[in-house]
Order: sequence, then C-alpha cells, then structure tokens
Amino acid sequence: MINKHISVVFVSCVALLISFNACKSKRKLKKENQEAVVVDTITDRCKLDFKNAKALTKYIKENELTYNWMYAKANVESNIDGKEESFDIKVRIRKDSAMLVSIQYLLGIEVAKVLITRDSVKMVIYPKKEYFRGDFNYINELLHADLDFDLLQAVLFGNSAAFHDDDDKLKPVTDRQNCRYLLSTERKHRLKKIEHGLGPKKSMQVMTLDPATFKIHKNEFIDVETNRTFTAYYEKYPAVTDSIYAPRLVNIDIVAQKKVHLKIDYVRMEKNVPQKISINIPPKYEPIKTKKP
Repeated sequence: MINKHISVVFVSCVALLISFNACKSKRKLKKENQEAVVVDTITDRCKLDFKNAKALTKYIKENELTYNWMYAKANVESNIDGKEESFDIKVRIRKDSAMLVSIQYLLGIEVAKVLITRDSVKMVIYPKKEYFRGDFNYINELLHADLDFDLLQAVLFGNSAAFHDDDDKLKPVTDRQNCRYLLSTERKHRLKKIEHGLGPKKSMQVMTLDPATFKIHKNEFIDVETNRTFTAYYEKYPAVTDSIYAPRLVNIDIVAQKKVHLKIDYVRMEKNVPQKISINIPPKYEPIKTKKP
C-alpha cells in the first residue's frame, strides 16, 4: 500500500495532469469583443447574439491554444481530503504524445517526476528511492475517475478536451445575465434546472465560454452514475496579442472517492521549443507496492 506521504504526491500529480495558428486576427477579435460586451442599460443584460452548436464548436476549435511542444512552470497549491500541500512544477509536453512533470518543494529540491504517455504512467519518488509503473486503468481505479491522455493534455491549458462531435447532441445556451455562452450535452431546459440545484439524469459536460474570445471560462464534467464531478476554472488570460494566449491561473475541483482542489499559478510558458521528455529509474530503486482501492 502506498504510504500517506507518497499517496498525497501521487494523487496530486495525477489529478493535476487531468489540459495561435488558427485564431482570428487581432482586428476581428477586437470587433467581436466590442459587440459581445454591449449591455442593455434597462435590463442590465448582455446583448449576445444567439449562436448554434455548430458555430460555437467552430469558434472553440479556432481559438484553442495550438502548439507542438510546450514548457510551463507553475506554483501549485493542493488540498486533498483536507490535507494541504504546496509545491512547484515544471511541465514539458509533446502534443498528443507525452508529458513530463517535475515536482519540487521549497529550495528547489526535486522530489518526483511523472511521465505520462497515451497508454502508460511512470513515476519516480526520489526521497524514498521508489518508482511506479502503471497505466490509466490503475489511476482511474485509484481516483474513481475516468481520465485519459487527451483530457489531461487539454485541461492544463484551457482547451476543450473531448466532447460530442455530433452537433445534434450539443445544446447551446445564451446566458445574457452573466455574459457567457454555454455549450452542453444536456438540453437547454435541463441545464436551467441543473443551475437551480436539480441534478442531471445522465452524464454531461458543460463548457462556459467568454463571448469575446470563445475561450473556456469553466469546463465541467458530471458523471451521474458514479456521483463524480470534475470542474476546471480558467482565469488571468493575458492580452490577446500574447503569443501564448492561455490562462495563467487554473483552479480544478474533483469530487470523487477523494475531494481534490488544485490551484495552478503559471509563472512561465514557452511553446514550440523541443523538450527532453524522458524519465530515468535508477537500478537500486524499489517498486512502489500498490494495492487496488
């Protein structure tokens, strides 16, 4: 069984990894912003034009962060079932292939590395001289979650992750009260009931979009059968002229077998510079003994 300290690091790493060539021109984006933020002074509601699911899907894809390689450094605060931890991370990603996360505590002391590919997970814990080799099946059993590489890759930087490609099953909502567009896999009237505290009858995903940029403000997954939720909030976007138009602050809440909150504060981002993505397991390190929950 993983001991308490290792368990916190392990679950933090896994939960954390749960992630503009095609974007519009600056002039067009500015024009859309002017149109989007118009407010009716009588009703105090935004004058947002209705957009169907096909249009919203198109705008989301056009404005996602695109890259081949990504390097990011962040300060992270985690709270897992009431236990708080603070650490720094360095993330190196080769798009659609692999990601390497280095975890450091104070004074730059490296305590762990996690290498995730599309079908495997490796982790080295340096203070304990231990390592872990496994796959997403074990991780999902540990967290009672349903993670995969594409979801982890997208959540880190505010991209859309996987959602229904069938526009007929995507439901748009124009939220003029909060100046947002919503795109969900639930019908509009069901979404309004959910907002008033009545839970959905089936699993669903809801993306809340900024009407000026069509970047994701909130991405929520609800699994009714297992009573699990995964919600990511994205804040502190830089100026639209920034070459890496991605949120600098990400808050993640996971409610499953464990309750997890992660605050990811990016302090540096660099894209399309090739990175070394590998992990070395020293020969004298012992495998972490795991037990299915």
